[in-house]
Amino acid sequence: MAVELNHTIVHASDRKRSAEFLADILGLQVQPEFGPFLPVVMDNGVTLDFAQDDGEITPQHYAFLISEDEFDRSFGRIKELGLTYWADPHRTRPGEINTNDGGRGVYFPDPDGHYMELITRPYGSGS
Repeated sequence: MAVELNHTIVHASDRKRSAEFLADILGLQVQPEFGPFLPVVMDNGVTLDFAQDDGEITPQHYAFLISEDEFDRSFGRIKELGLTYWADPHRTRPGEINTNDGGRGVYFPDPDGHYMELITRPYGSGS
């Protein structure tokens, strides 16, 4: 059996808002509640389980590999929502996307300040 990531927990001040936010950007559905979690399942079977957290949220980084067509749709949604976005993880290039490895990438915050990233090519895959 190969080792695969199955799920991870995403702490949120409002799990419904955060799960719906990400699902909307990525064109996915929030799944029915599972115990204390609201799951969002990726196409490769990895689940982000959104959990309510009434304490301070420590921002985490979540990167999503998507197709060029999905990038167009998701990036369009980011712009429609008027979200701030950057071409780089250090947030020095606001209002830009990157073209790393011959693809496209963008960083944006979720409602709790988690660092979300969309890329169309895996790191190191370019010539």
